[in-house]
Amino acid sequence: MTSKPTPPASTSVARPIDPTLHPIETGSYRIATPAIQAFSDLVQRCLRYRIPGALTYGPSRIGKTRAIEYLRLLLAQTQPRLTTFHAQAEHKPRHAEGPFFANLLEAVGHPEPTCGSNPAKRMRLINKIKEACARNGGGTVALFCDEAQRYDENEYEWLRDVHDHLDRLQIRLFTFLVGQQELLAVKTALQRAKKTQIVARLMVEELAFFGIRNVRDVATSLNGYDQTCFPRTSDWSFTRFYLPQAVAGGYRLVDDAPLLWDAFEQLHHRHALPGTLEIPMESFTRAVEIVLKDSALHDAPGCRPDAALWDVAVRSCGYIQSRQAVGNALAAMVA
Repeated sequence: MTSKPTPPASTSVARPIDPTLHPIETGSYRIATPAIQAFSDLVQRCLRYRIPGALTYGPSRIGKTRAIEYLRLLLAQTQPRLTTFHAQAEHKPRHAEGPFFANLLEAVGHPEPTCGSNPAKRMRLINKIKEACARNGGGTVALFCDEAQRYDENEYEWLRDVHDHLDRLQIRLFTFLVGQQELLAVKTALQRAKKTQIVARLMVEELAFFGIRNVRDVATSLNGYDQTCFPRTSDWSFTRFYLPQAVAGGYRLVDDAPLLWDAFEQLHHRHALPGTLEIPMESFTRAVEIVLKDSALHDAPGCRPDAALWDVAVRSCGYIQSRQAVGNALAAMVA
């Protein structure tokens, strides 16, 4: 198969939906990785054993935000009575109570997050969470705080106050702090400062998030495209949607795990990138999407993407730019 621009899918086989509506085209899908599974295990362990808070840290662009989105979708399916929220910590020159609670109000869906006094914002946040729990018929909330290394000590204290207030209302809040490596340093600094009330409430467990690190991880992630179907009640896997004739002949994306890993490995060494190869999820999914889309019009029984197409996809997926951005950020931290 060659790498020529093509429409989303060939028209030689009828699909169950308009190809432009497929999640691959809209970007509205998430595929599980070993790191996401580890994150999911952490969340489930905290919920099961009533561990109120945990932190997950890792390099930027490695897939942490995508993991939050995946887990919220998964939890909505498997634990519908659990209420989940996703807050994005903002970079700001000074840390104040008003902007902090406005950010959380926005995360829980309040229509006017910036209005009112600080005490009023705090109460609106509590009431909004109560309303969401009542709708879901439960009293448990999972709050994912992204880029949590941006919080300062006061903001962690305010978050702890929210925990205490909800606890008095018999609503149990579990907080999952997600951020870059500095987040672990924040925990260490709080421990040294004997701020045990913050650590014991928000940072009990910890997980180092990681990218795709070996060919087994590649196979696990590619298998997600082979097993995930859309529409959900159909037997149209993501792979089949783009390569129906090849799939009918037995082809699966997971078969090409060694080709994809080798393509990333060669690119990594060709550019003399430091460290071991660890593929960010964003780069990985973009490479797979390129292969699926560029293969669609060439689909035929017994046909499959060749190594050259995987190489083109990997060179076009933004991996080098992503690694360079991470390297520049780390260099700036050291400086």
